[in-house]
Amino acid sequence: MFKKILAATALLFAVVSFAAVDVNKGTAADLDGIKGVGPAMSKRILDARKESEFKDWPDFMQRIKGVKEKKAAKLSAEGLTVNGQGFGGATAAAAAPAKPAKAPAKP
Repeated sequence: MFKKILAATALLFAVVSFAAVDVNKGTAADLDGIKGVGPAMSKRILDARKESEFKDWPDFMQRIKGVKEKKAAKLSAEGLTVNGQGFGGATAAAAAPAKPAKAPAKP
């Protein structure tokens, strides 16, 4: 019985640790909890958010100094979202044309 309780508690902590943080809703502490976001970046995010909420990842990258595609991808992988979307989410997938499938090689 104790092992089941311990396992359930560990699972709960694992789920909570991977919870996404939205840049438009997260507090400074929430943002600091994302690996790659320190106090200076969380302050820049909160200051920019006072002007207006972030519309999407390109808007976020344009307004936050030091965040380009590579950094945005890492932050997204750590759980940061913009309006609930990860970097390269549905909007990026829709904009990119689909690659045609390769034809099987002839024997």
